[in-house]
Amino acid sequence: RCADGAALRWCISGTLCASFLGLGMSIAVLGPTFPTLAANVGKNVSDIYYIFVGRSLGSLGGSVLGGVLLDCMNATLLLAFSMLGTAAGLYVIPWCNQSLLLTILMSVIGGSMGILDTGGNVLALYTWGSEAGPHLQALHFSFAAGAFLAPMVAQMDLGSSKSEELAGAEKTNQSVLKSVPTASAASTTPAPNDHRSESFLWSYIFIGTYILLVSIFFFVLFSKSSSAKDKSKASAQKDRLAKYHWPLVGLLFVFFLFYVGAEVTYGSYVYTHAMVFAEMKESEAAALNSVFWGAFAMCRGAAIFGAAFLSPATMIVMSLLCSAASSIALAFFSHFRAALWVGSAVYGASMATIFPSGIAWIEQYTVVEGKTASLFVVGAALGEMCIPVAVGYLQGRYHHVPVVMYTAFVTSVVTALLFPAMYKLANWPQQRDSQEASDRETRKTLLSNSRLTEDDEEEEHVREWNDADFEVVEMNDELKNSLMDTSHRIPGDSPAVQPHLDNALGDPPVVADGFPGRQNGSIDWEKSE
Repeated sequence: RCADGAALRWCISGTLCASFLGLGMSIAVLGPTFPTLAANVGKNVSDIYYIFVGRSLGSLGGSVLGGVLLDCMNATLLLAFSMLGTAAGLYVIPWCNQSLLLTILMSVIGGSMGILDTGGNVLALYTWGSEAGPHLQALHFSFAAGAFLAPMVAQMDLGSSKSEELAGAEKTNQSVLKSVPTASAASTTPAPNDHRSESFLWSYIFIGTYILLVSIFFFVLFSKSSSAKDKSKASAQKDRLAKYHWPLVGLLFVFFLFYVGAEVTYGSYVYTHAMVFAEMKESEAAALNSVFWGAFAMCRGAAIFGAAFLSPATMIVMSLLCSAASSIALAFFSHFRAALWVGSAVYGASMATIFPSGIAWIEQYTVVEGKTASLFVVGAALGEMCIPVAVGYLQGRYHHVPVVMYTAFVTSVVTALLFPAMYKLANWPQQRDSQEASDRETRKTLLSNSRLTEDDEEEEHVREWNDADFEVVEMNDELKNSLMDTSHRIPGDSPAVQPHLDNALGDPPVVADGFPGRQNGSIDWEKSE
């Protein structure tokens, strides 16, 4: 049974990693396919920016809804339905030709992704408990790997689309020579759009099919462990919530808001900063952006093994120190290209492990349930939405100020100040309780020692009385023998002497404790004399 339970836990962890790989691909595939989707709905790229807003709002709503549902139903079943909804949306999107319907579909997919993001972290905590650190790191590394793979899938489809367009263009040129120009143009104009839509349709279908398969695995896990969530929740309820549970959760909410906002802001604007302030070429700026995300992904992969040896608090402190050092270099020395390259790499690596380490850290001090985890995801989503928008606005107002680098510095300072406050708040009640427990133990020890001392003194007192009693008995025996000898020396039986002898040799009174010579707690010294 233990072997089956361990195998089931590893199956759950592997399925979660596969689902986060699909989550990363689903989010990242929108970028390279965005022009085609705009063409399908007959809009310019700049006119359908609201689909990103719709997906973000859907993600926020899904995170909140997932937090509520996780406390009411089985986690594996909830994730299975969320993956099924994501797959259905991905299947429908390539055929969508209305911008409103496209926005609604993006919101639905965003909601499913929010449920998966919240439920995946909670299920990992339910499954592994205090050992969840490496598995949380593996989840978020899988997300980064999926975001890395999605543009490659889209690029392959784009390449096939270009070859098909070239073939169609050659056929069109030949038909133009043999027919009327207007008629040929009218008959051949829709062809490129059809080819592009069909090409990117396969890209979405590939990712949607992958996610559908993962949802089937979740349904299988639900059939194998239908009561796993209830047992896990019951065991979690046995643990006492931290005394300052909600203040601690609120601080971590703000912590994730600044951290995720800084991560997304730097990854989104470092390309523009490199071209404007560092005067790099497009290829160099793209390489700098790749260095940031490459270091980010590599460090998340290494953190899977590092979390097995280092505590979450240690990993967070190391990340915050590296983030502070690199942000200082980027904010004040980014005009040196070497500082920009090295600072971007170190900054990306330092941002990689904070989110999963933060969830693993707070789980050591309080119970992380659905509602709690949803707040963390909502904080991260708000930071992802608000901070990049604010930076873009400020950068547009102040063209000569490197707002991106100053934002990295400010957010690093804020997170570096927030974590010690959270750590103190999490440990202060325990320190006080341990001090009180230590004081109670000390008082018990002192009382126990005093009782032992009193018992020893009483036993010693009784022992002294017993010794005195035996001495009295011995004195009476000696006196009796002495008087007997005297009486034998006196000739004849003297009646006058015999009564006095009998009185002198009279037996001492015997009390309840069986010792002679004691009466009412005192020795009959007059008779012994």
